[in-house]
Amino acid sequence: MPKVTVRYWAAAKAAAEVAEEPYDAVTLADALAAVRERHPGELVRVLRRCSFLVDGDPVGTRAHETVRLAEGGTVEVLPPFAGG
Repeated sequence: MPKVTVRYWAAAKAAAEVAEEPYDAVTLADALAAVRERHPGELVRVLRRCSFLVDGDPVGTRAHETVRLAEGGTVEVLPPFAGG
C-alpha cells in the first residue's frame, strides 16, 4: 500500500492541528477516509468544502475512488480561500 503525505492548508490545518501527516492509502478516497477517522469533528466538516491536489495535479470533479496514489506522493487539502 503506498505511503503518502497529506498536507493541510488554512482552515484544514487549523482543524487537523498539524501541517501534514503520513497515511497508507491506495486512492484519494482511502486517504480521506483515514483522515476522517483520525480527525473526527471539525476537520470532517472542513473537508466537505475542500479541493484537492494529488502530486500537484487538481482532482477537480473526478471521483475520489478513481484517483490513485503513488508511493511517496502528496495530497494537498485546500479549503476555499477568501480574496482574489
